[in-house]
Amino acid sequence: MAPRLLCLGDNVVDRYVDTGVMYPGGNALNVAVHARRLGVDAAYLGVTGDDAAGDLVRSALISERVDVARVKTRPGMTAYADVRLIEGNRVFGHGDPGVSRFVLGPDELADVGAFDLVHTGECSGVEDQLPAIAQAAARLSFDFSERPWEYIAQFAPIADIAIASLPSGEHGTAVDYGLRIAALGPRIVVVTGGPQGAWLISDGQVAHAAAGTGPIVDTLGAGDAFIARFLTGLLREEPSAHALAAATAYATDACATFGAFGHPGAPIETPAPGVEHPAWAQQQPRN
Repeated sequence: MAPRLLCLGDNVVDRYVDTGVMYPGGNALNVAVHARRLGVDAAYLGVTGDDAAGDLVRSALISERVDVARVKTRPGMTAYADVRLIEGNRVFGHGDPGVSRFVLGPDELADVGAFDLVHTGECSGVEDQLPAIAQAAARLSFDFSERPWEYIAQFAPIADIAIASLPSGEHGTAVDYGLRIAALGPRIVVVTGGPQGAWLISDGQVAHAAAGTGPIVDTLGAGDAFIARFLTGLLREEPSAHALAAATAYATDACATFGAFGHPGAPIETPAPGVEHPAWAQQQPRN
């Protein structure tokens, strides 16, 4: 039986403002799609709007054979993020979470326990629900991305697997950072460093994997592809160093095409600009 992964939280359409094309995305959604491509029984739990963008997100999930039984549609705007590519590196601008925020009910929390692993992250807006999610989940993975230390210190103790990003990280800095996060409680910590590769801290041991090689067209979603491949390795009980190296290679391969996982959609009418928030305006590629 294939391992079961539940990804809950954010979904967006990434609007490429220079080309007028939108793609489905969002950390939780991207991880679900890539994990499904890798053979994991992956489900997504989240909320889309009843607009054309929401139609694109839902159709992409169905096309990728992700379990959509937990996807809800509400009246209103699907979350969006504006994107520009600078020498292949994605840079986020304005964004709006739309109707994507939600609160898990008792039945949904009970359902969380049916999965081998649950993943969410800093863009999902579920921080106040993390204790309940962690209590219900067999294992909880959380993507901290490039959030400041105060944020990590608050929520890392709740996670079993913590993933953070230092896009320009060097070995010593990344290892120290990872050990500092591990001291907060997560049993597994991963620090990604873009072209420098990634570091794994587990049971006091440190492993490093170099970045993959290949053409870099668009780095959007590379970090999510990395997470999906790494979590897939954990679910299949691969040696951790092997899972790490496979994840960096898979993330690089994901940079060879536009969008987090493809599925371009027609342009949509541009609403009023949203707010630039740290969760929507990361300025470095994630890998």
